[in-house]
Amino acid sequence: MAKRPETIETTLLAIELLRRIPRGRKITARELHEQLSHAGIERDLRTIQRHLEMLCNHFDIECDLRNRPYGYRWLENSRGVSLPVLNPQESLLLAMAEAHLKPILPTRLIKSMTGFFTQAQRNLHASGQSRLEAEWPDKVRVVATSQPLLPPPIAEGVFEAVSEALYLNRWLKLTYRNAAGRESENKVMPLGLAQQGPRLYLVCRFDGYDNERSLALNRILAASVSTFSFERPAGFNLKKYDDDGRFGFGEGHQIYLTFEIDRAAGLHLLESPLSIDQTHREIPPDRLEISATVVDSAMLQWFLAAFGDAVSHVQRQPVTEGDAIR
Repeated sequence: MAKRPETIETTLLAIELLRRIPRGRKITARELHEQLSHAGIERDLRTIQRHLEMLCNHFDIECDLRNRPYGYRWLENSRGVSLPVLNPQESLLLAMAEAHLKPILPTRLIKSMTGFFTQAQRNLHASGQSRLEAEWPDKVRVVATSQPLLPPPIAEGVFEAVSEALYLNRWLKLTYRNAAGRESENKVMPLGLAQQGPRLYLVCRFDGYDNERSLALNRILAASVSTFSFERPAGFNLKKYDDDGRFGFGEGHQIYLTFEIDRAAGLHLLESPLSIDQTHREIPPDRLEISATVVDSAMLQWFLAAFGDAVSHVQRQPVTEGDAIR
């Protein structure tokens, strides 16, 4: 009975290794060690190597001994083992998740899932049974709502440090250069990560302050994860932060907005309203009056300005807290 926990741990480790050893390419013991570590499975490298040697003796796994570090892979014609594998639908879901969520997922999670992402891609492109699933990514696309821009470059190691600190609830030390070009050393409490178009923003609190700020990741010159953890503020909610217009360069102040717009230019607002309380009325012969409760922000200003002369008679009335949409 005393050996049972060790036996279970050994078996689970073997299963995890079998699931992560790929076909068609080789993976090293160090890469497997890193994947397991990011998945929360802590074993030393020598233990991983011993298990791989054992698996090579009992399964159709090839070890390339020609060059160091040695590489491991399933033999091409091997049927593998009877472990749960991704079906075509699951492979499609995982492949699309990697494509669209990778910029905002913790780096350690992405690394721990590398083997599964590889398996998903291989399943979609190696089997005739998954032909329809393999075609799906070419049939759908998320399109831009404004002029497409290339993402600004982020300094090496910054995203990894930011996502790690955010994931572990640890203080983050960073060097930041603001829009005016001034550099400063800061200690911040990471609270959220948001993608706005091609840009990534870190929502955080500076040490000694109780308000939140958004920092563009491309303006962080260097970042390191502190060993000190923190308790997330109970009153902070990333969705509310967004709903308050903070990513639109607002301060959360709501207004009752009314404006007139050419019917052709404003027809889409009848299909996609500005708010749940939006109303409209027809102004003959071809104008609309739109009224809605919205957050006052720079983004709202840009939105209205984009219509040019098609928008007129803009009125803003402050909304008290009791009148605001909840």
